[in-house]
Amino acid sequence: QVRLVESGGGLVQPGGSLRLSCAASGFTFSSYGMKWYRQAPGKERELVAGMPSAGGSTRYADSVKGRFTISRDDAKNTVYLQMNNLKPEDTAVYHCNAWNLQYNYWGQGTQVTVSS
Repeated sequence: QVRLVESGGGLVQPGGSLRLSCAASGFTFSSYGMKWYRQAPGKERELVAGMPSAGGSTRYADSVKGRFTISRDDAKNTVYLQMNNLKPEDTAVYHCNAWNLQYNYWGQGTQVTVSS
């Protein structure tokens, strides 16, 4: 059974940091590219960051470049999103996504709220 379980969300003040984790199971994690998306109320889902399965460069939305970092630990079947200098506009539900040419898997999401 394929599972992607996000954690690490919460309430943080502007300028603060959070690290999101996404634990994967039920598929060969190292063979999948991984992405983080977010969706704020009333807005379309937005790609935040992505990285391929083996090597290759990461990519980021312009709105998070220099503040967010995506990384993965294939030994732990986990992808991370380090988020620094958070802004109120980063408030959203964050979802991880695993993809290859055949399959596309999604987690349920974790809420991130940036507010004073």
